[in-house]
Formats: sequence, C-alpha cells, structure tokens
Amino acid sequence: MTVFSTIGAVLAAWTGSVAAAIIAGINRIVSPRVVRLVEADDGSFAVEAADKVDNAPSRILFANGALSAPNLVPLFRGKRVEIVLHPKRFLFRPLELPARAGDFLEGIVRAQIDRLTPWGASEAVFGYTAPVAGGNDSITTMIAATTRKLAAGYARAVAAFHPSSVAICTDVEGHAGHVQVFEQSARGHLDAARLGRALQVALGAAAVIALLSVGISAYVASSLGAQEDELARQISARRAAIRAGADGGDRSPIAALERRKYETPASVIVLETLSQVLPDHTYVTELHFAGAKLQISGITRDAPSLIPLIEQSQHFTRATFYAPTTRAPSDPGERFHIEARVEPKNTVAR
Repeated sequence: MTVFSTIGAVLAAWTGSVAAAIIAGINRIVSPRVVRLVEADDGSFAVEAADKVDNAPSRILFANGALSAPNLVPLFRGKRVEIVLHPKRFLFRPLELPARAGDFLEGIVRAQIDRLTPWGASEAVFGYTAPVAGGNDSITTMIAATTRKLAAGYARAVAAFHPSSVAICTDVEGHAGHVQVFEQSARGHLDAARLGRALQVALGAAAVIALLSVGISAYVASSLGAQEDELARQISARRAAIRAGADGGDRSPIAALERRKYETPASVIVLETLSQVLPDHTYVTELHFAGAKLQISGITRDAPSLIPLIEQSQHFTRATFYAPTTRAPSDPGERFHIEARVEPKNTVAR
C-alpha cells in the first residue's frame, strides 16, 4: 500500500465518521416523521401515518421483493419507515443473565447469537426486550431474531422510495412496544456516503486554497525582498556619494553648495550695504533683487547724486536709471528708479 492510498483511506474513514456524526446530530435535533407498516397474516401491510398524504394507500402489498401500491413516493420520501413484521417471521428465545450484565446486554447477546439461534452473528439480526429483574439478583429478556437476508429485503423495497431511514421491528407477546432488530439509513439528502464525499471535496478545495495562499505569499515576499534590496542599494549609493562629497572634490555636492554659497550675493549683505550707502533724506519704497540684479525705487532730494554713492560701494557696479526721474507737487523730493549689478564679495579666497 502506497503512502497516498494510506492517506486516502485514513481521510475516507475520518470523513465518514464526521458525516455519520453530523447526520446523527441532525436526526436528534430534527426527528423525521414516522410511517409505520404493520404486517397482517396474509403478508400485506396496513399503513399508519401521523401526517395525512393525499391519495395515500391504506394497505400495501409485498410480492417478489417489491411493494405494490399507488402514491408511495410522497408517502415515504424523507420519512422514517418502521416495518412491523409478523412474529411468525422471528425466532424468540428467553435469556437470563446476572443483573450486572444489563449494561453489556447487546454485546452478550451478539456473542451468544449462534447458540441462541441457528444463524451466525453475520447472518442474523436481533433485538431484545427491556430486561426485567428476577430473583437471585438476575434479569430476564426476550430475544427476537431473524435472518439478515429477510430484513434487508424489506429494507431495500422501501429504500427505493427515498425514506430517511428504514427500521425492521416486531411484537413480542406479553411486552409493550415494538422490538427493533434492524435499521438502515437510506440514501437520501442526508446520506452519510454522499456527505462524506462532499467533506472530502471541501477538504481538497481547502488544501488547494492553502497551497495557493502559500505560493502567493512566497511570491509577494520575494518581490518585496527584491524591492527592499534595491532600495537598500540606492540608499547605500547615495550615502557613498555624500561621503565622497564630504571628503572633498570640486564636483562633489558639498563643494557645489559651498561654491554657490560664496558666489551668490547674500540678501542680508545687500540690504545692509544699501542702508549704509543711501543718505538719510532718501527713502526706498520698492526693492527687487533677482540673481545679480538689483532694482530700487524711492524718493530723494538729489537723485543724480545717488549713482556715484552706489557705485562707490564694492558690492554694486553699473548703477544707472532704468526709468525717468520725476517730481510731483505733492512729493517731498524726486522719485527715482535705479538698477545696479550686485557683486558677491563673500566668495572664498583662492
């Protein structure tokens, strides 16, 4: 036997047990309706049903292993069918046992069935009445037994109409109630074999989904790992470039920032220089500073004198008027518009 066949056998046994437990639990919760067939002396069966079925027969014939009557499908489908056979079809034997044997009565009867009846344990079906206490600390029960072939023939005849289960019973003289000797769950909506196969399919689907999940997780983890490695490589390269710039070199980023720092005019220095160059009677109303170009507008007493004052500073060159100088009656002085080139004097000495 291969490993796969062993696993399949174990799985089939497990799913069969689970299916049987599920069906037993459902049957305990939802008890099926009972249809009882009571055999008469002539071999026909009287129908006893709690629920009324339209056009249901009141008597059913049994011949050649088949039931004969109209509308049997709606009568039996999904119901528990109890067939009460005539006592003449059974062999009855009294059995006296110690009182302590009451809890193991079925096993004791099964072990002694070949002694109590002419059939072996595999050929016979049996039932027994509730034990009755007797004298000398003993109990007495009545065994009812018949052949398995006989009981299975009646069960097959009813199973063709899809009941939930079929039970074979009989009456024991002097005892109330029926003695059940055989029971079979028919192949209906709650068939244990079919439910077991459905559980196997569900387990197989779950296993396939689990394998797919593992594969997808591995692929995603691998992809994320590759992205993480690439990001780490880029970070390492950028850090190496920064360290190389920190070590020096004209083309390093730090060197470029250093050159820009000293080659670009500082706005604070430009404003400080203008405040020192322009006379007290001069007021700047507008100032534009972009790159190396400075434009100022304002009011002063003597606009032409501002040009040489600005050019005298080492920070400004090419000072000139970029618009006409005007004087309005309401202005306290001349309105000027001057532009100049700013010379960065904070460059690094070479």
